[in-house]
Amino acid sequence: MSNSTITLSDNGYLVNELTCYLQKDAVDITLANMQNFEHKYDAYYRAQHYHYQLPLGKLSLLELILYLPAKSSLVDIEAARMAVVKATLIWHKTYLAQHKNNDNMSHDILAFDIQFTEKGEEINKIKINPQQRQSLKRLTHGFGVRYFMEDLVVDMSDSVQQLQVFSWHDWQTILASLHTPCELWRFLNYRLGQLQYSASNHVASFESEADLITKFLHSPALFTDAITVDNTLIKYEMQDEPNPALVAMTLAYKNKSTTAQMYHQHMAQAAAMWSQLSAQMIETLDAEVLDDADKETLGIKRSHWQQQLLDESLFSRHELVRTLYRYPKQGSSLQKEGYVVHQHSYESLGRHYVLIFYGQDFDSQHSKQAIQPNLSKIAQDVASRLPITELHHVIILGIDFIDESNDTFIDIDLWIQPVDPMTQRERQLTKQLQRLNQQYKKQTINNLSAGKDKSMRMQLSLNIPARKTKS
Repeated sequence: MSNSTITLSDNGYLVNELTCYLQKDAVDITLANMQNFEHKYDAYYRAQHYHYQLPLGKLSLLELILYLPAKSSLVDIEAARMAVVKATLIWHKTYLAQHKNNDNMSHDILAFDIQFTEKGEEINKIKINPQQRQSLKRLTHGFGVRYFMEDLVVDMSDSVQQLQVFSWHDWQTILASLHTPCELWRFLNYRLGQLQYSASNHVASFESEADLITKFLHSPALFTDAITVDNTLIKYEMQDEPNPALVAMTLAYKNKSTTAQMYHQHMAQAAAMWSQLSAQMIETLDAEVLDDADKETLGIKRSHWQQQLLDESLFSRHELVRTLYRYPKQGSSLQKEGYVVHQHSYESLGRHYVLIFYGQDFDSQHSKQAIQPNLSKIAQDVASRLPITELHHVIILGIDFIDESNDTFIDIDLWIQPVDPMTQRERQLTKQLQRLNQQYKKQTINNLSAGKDKSMRMQLSLNIPARKTKS
């Protein structure tokens, strides 16, 4: 363990993205029997509880700061750290008992920060203001799997919801490395599995959080959900064959080839760009609908639309951004006329994108003047035609590339159309219709094949010389 001055890490865009999933303001938490602890170590703590409703489940985050005198010995620091973790585990068990629910789709997290003050009297919570906190020093520490195997034994086989414990630095490393909310969720699943494996086999499955993150981000399992969506799109005849980029990336990760690192960098860059574009689109939305909606309605709509955009995995964001990057490579005639690209989410089956690249010619069919006023109508029309029973949102992006002073800017108009889920009867009828269409196409192909075979047989028979009769 070592001391470090407070410097907020560059944790990318994930921290900001999580904000739109926050359910309510943070709640101050009081741990039991902490008065004697604070007196013994001349310490003070502050704990705040946050609740996030992520697309894949609930994230419960307890941020805890422990203030200790800078003169504290390593023995006192470790004892204080152990005491706080134990007190938090007791609080967590009580909290679960008071908030029973059958929803197993949740993760409970403790992010534990330790900061030092130069003078003992500064520990008093009244005297620690935000300006003073910036001058404090933070302890660099960690937990890891060995801590819970050797120092603080926790029954990982317990059916009760587990509390995953991180140091402040490790939690910041996770937020900086995992670029999307869905990847964060899957990493927490992955880490919990590693902890349970280590506990049952008495072998540490990882040495540090950084190593575990690297292992997770370079596993072919990262594409499992995208492959599932891809196969379903083929089943629905939304596409003819597997996505070549998905196949190439999965094989590269599986074989641990040198191109896997390049793919990872491309996906990370695409994730960051999609975050920027999403923020830009939502800001534009505010300006357009502010006059037509009250602040409460605007806030709900803004949050819902923002969540739909941000609920995309690394691969899904990569494909959306890659579609944008293809525009400059299109021919001038196509850019003048404009064109439309359909792109489905590879994170959520049922979220469909229609990217309309505005034509540069004012009179073109896909000009901004012709398309922009009709985004909602286009979305409704697409929703009525898509053969996906799971369809829940259609997202229309009106894309305009603007050249100014040798720089190119992207301006995107946004419309998100929620789609009511099909009733059971509608699903059955839709599936029956799809089967009939498939049977019809199959029969048509068979008939064509039979016709070709007959034609070939006739041609062959005509080309065979007449057999000579015996004289």
